[in-house]
Amino acid sequence: MKQLIRCAGGVLAVVALAAQVPALAVTEFASKDEAIAMVKKGVAYIKGNGRDKGYAEITNKKGQFVDRDLYLVVYGLDGTVFAHGFNEKQIGRNLIELKDIDGKLFVKERVELAQKQPTFWQEYKFTDPMTRKVEPKEMYCERLDDVVVCGGIYKH
Repeated sequence: MKQLIRCAGGVLAVVALAAQVPALAVTEFASKDEAIAMVKKGVAYIKGNGRDKGYAEITNKKGQFVDRDLYLVVYGLDGTVFAHGFNEKQIGRNLIELKDIDGKLFVKERVELAQKQPTFWQEYKFTDPMTRKVEPKEMYCERLDDVVVCGGIYKH
């Protein structure tokens, strides 16, 4: 994009603004790298601010842990939801028996994986908050003491 600027004495100067300001690549959907970064940021926030404040911020739909179709969830290792960036009605519920559209017990699998390893990726199907369609999802999770903090991307 070029812009004409009138200078003193009536001389016109051409400024190529596009060359000076790099274009920001903004996509409609979150990436794997963004999911990893968001989970790490969430874990650090909980560690630095305590569970109550951390879980409240993660659940805040207008907070720093919701970005397009990316949001965080926090589960206890028994399947109880402590924070949910998309659906606060899930907080306090034990979802260990929750199945995806294919019958996969994804919460049970998630907490079992969290008990065995500190970080992992998990695949299942879930409703994308942007498209409102059930889509394949990849969830990145990190264990933090007796909870697991997760954020995922949808595979469109």
